[in-house]
Amino acid sequence: MRSSNRKLIQKSIAVIVIVALLQLVGVSAMMMLFATGIVFLVWMVNHRSQTRELEQIFSFYVSADAILREDERRWYAFEVAEVIEDGERALDYIPDCPALHLFALGALYHRIGKYEVTAEYLGRVLEDDHYDERQNSAPSQQLRRYVMMLRRLEANPALAPQKLAAIRSLERLRRKQAARLLDESRALVKTPASETPTEREPSQIPAESYVPQGALPLARARPPISEVLHDVYQDDPSTLN
Repeated sequence: MRSSNRKLIQKSIAVIVIVALLQLVGVSAMMMLFATGIVFLVWMVNHRSQTRELEQIFSFYVSADAILREDERRWYAFEVAEVIEDGERALDYIPDCPALHLFALGALYHRIGKYEVTAEYLGRVLEDDHYDERQNSAPSQQLRRYVMMLRRLEANPALAPQKLAAIRSLERLRRKQAARLLDESRALVKTPASETPTEREPSQIPAESYVPQGALPLARARPPISEVLHDVYQDDPSTLN
């Protein structure tokens, strides 16, 4: 018997038992119907909220892939910062955030020159077993729902071809560039502060540390997006490829 069918049977039995108990204590049929309607309404609202959260994660993948893809488009600072902000919100929804999500955030921070945060995120992806898909045998309910939607997209590519293409593109980028981006970011963070901008490329000038909240327990609370934009615009425009 499939796990979904078994859970449905268990819930049905629980409902029958509850109805029987209510009848024993003399609760009227109208009251039971009213209570059932309330419970169903709450369940629907909660289910839609969870689905919307997952949709936002996959939409973030589409936006991140568009920015990280090697093409001729040049992105404004506020566009990259807003996509990062969308990605950060997911960290509050999924406590054991997918490694692909962390990689996308790290790569975006690298794109705008926030190398310390890049090293934090990519270090988790490459060096922390907690974020290794092969090691996670006790996922949160949020991660379970995320994986269920991911497998549904993989099994039916026509449902959301753009999202599935973005996921596959980010996975390829993760395999090919995650280690390089991590090493490069750590090297830039360790660069002496006395080094002047003229001694290296503008795209390699480290900006002030901006550490987000979410999956990184040692990180400080992240500032609002207005401060991120302020920091980004102080950097050299050539950092936005």
